[in-house]
Amino acid sequence: MDFDLSMEQEILRNSVRQFAEKEIKPVAKELDEKEAFSYDTMSKMGDLGLFGMFVSEKYGGQGMDYVSYIIATEEMARVDQSHAATVAAGNSLGIGPLYYFGNEEQKQKHLPKLCTGEALWGFGLTEPNAGSDAGNSQTTAVLKGNEWVINGSKIFITNAATKITAGVTVLCRTGTKSDGRPELSCILVEAGTPGFAAMEMHGKMMWRGSNTAQLYFDDCTVPQENLLGPRGHGFYQMMQTLDGGRLSIGAMGLGGAQGCF
Repeated sequence: MDFDLSMEQEILRNSVRQFAEKEIKPVAKELDEKEAFSYDTMSKMGDLGLFGMFVSEKYGGQGMDYVSYIIATEEMARVDQSHAATVAAGNSLGIGPLYYFGNEEQKQKHLPKLCTGEALWGFGLTEPNAGSDAGNSQTTAVLKGNEWVINGSKIFITNAATKITAGVTVLCRTGTKSDGRPELSCILVEAGTPGFAAMEMHGKMMWRGSNTAQLYFDDCTVPQENLLGPRGHGFYQMMQTLDGGRLSIGAMGLGGAQGCF
């Protein structure tokens, strides 16, 4: 098996490394100290093509393979973990579920702006009493007529409270299975929806230049067609999404170590 990078991947690595050294390194310390999310560097990362890297060009993506995305994440983390987190979560957690599980209408509506970095999308899994234990999610969504009514909260959700956040994918309990286990489904909630609030979190130990939010849903009502994929497939969708996310976390660890040593 050949583990060497292709010429295109080497070019990508060098390009992202040069970008991070030139554009991110000079501002990273100040952003961390101020716990500030930079819209300027966000725009520059979008211009470089760091969002929608593995998404088909049909939806405005870069059409690269997943290894290329991991390489870019590693190089960003080599200079600054916060910007790497923005890129990693923006791709694997924000764009990923929409790209892999969304219908054509959902993809056409949301992906183009996410792939250019004009907008961000959150991944609403973690709750105050349920971390990556997706099966223990307490946020509920009840189908009333042709609308979902969502109640509950999420915490530590990356990219979910910026000025350019377009929405979040929310894991909800939508019923009970025949064996007594909760039926879990993913529902799309757009920013500005009545009953939905996102509050930025501060006081983190790290990733302080990355946007992190608490989400609140109080009789938040969205159309039935905002269901992502089939009803009851939420657990599977979240687990597949996290598989990709964990690869990027590994890349961030490697990149951070390279930056330190």
